[in-house]
Amino acid sequence: MDLESLRREYLRGGLNSADLEADPFAQFEKWMQQAIDLQFTDPTAMTVATVNAEGQPSQRIVLLKHVDEKGFVFYTNYGSRKARDLDANPRISLHFPWHEIERQVKICGVAERVPTAESVKYFLSRPRESQLAAYASKQSSVISSRSLLLGQFEAMKQKFQAGEIPLPDFWGGYRVTPAEIEFWQGGASRLHDRFRYTRSAEGWQIDRLAP
Repeated sequence: MDLESLRREYLRGGLNSADLEADPFAQFEKWMQQAIDLQFTDPTAMTVATVNAEGQPSQRIVLLKHVDEKGFVFYTNYGSRKARDLDANPRISLHFPWHEIERQVKICGVAERVPTAESVKYFLSRPRESQLAAYASKQSSVISSRSLLLGQFEAMKQKFQAGEIPLPDFWGGYRVTPAEIEFWQGGASRLHDRFRYTRSAEGWQIDRLAP
C-alpha cells in the first residue's frame, strides 16, 4: 500500500484577516452554516480529545448540539471514558474536519457539566429510541455480545412502555469554554492559512500562524 504518493492540492481559495469576524463564535457559526447549507454528511460531527489521569490521550467523534457565546455543548453518558477523563482533567480539544471545502476548526478549552435543566430539555427532544438507548447502554463498558445490548434495549422498551422517559441520572451535557479557536483553510503548495483566536482579559486576540 503506497501511502506516500497519495496527495492533492488545496485550491478552493485562501483565508485573509479581512475575511474574519472579530468574534470567533460569529466566525464559527458562519462556517458551520456554510457546511450545513452545502448539505455535508454530519456537519456537526467533531472529534473530542481528552486526556486521562495517567496522561493518555483518547479521541472519539460526537455531535455538537449547541453553540453560543458561552461555549460548545455535547452530550454523553457520565460513566463513559470521555467523562471519566474529564473528571480527572477537564482540559479538552474539539476538531471539525470539513474536508469538502478544505477547512478545519480546532478548539482548545475546559469542559464542565451543563445544568441539569439543559440536559433535561435536550434529552426530551431526542427520538424515543435514542432515549431508550441511553438507558440500555453502559457506555464504554465491556459487553459479551450485541445480543446482550439488544436485550437491554428491549427491557428498557418494556420498562418505559407508557409515558415520558425521564433523564437518566448518569447522562447529560458538557459545555466547552474555549481558550483558543483556530480556523484553517487549505492553500496551494501546502501554504495553508491559519488564524488563531486567543482569549485574553481585553477580549479575543487574532494571530496568523505559519502552516
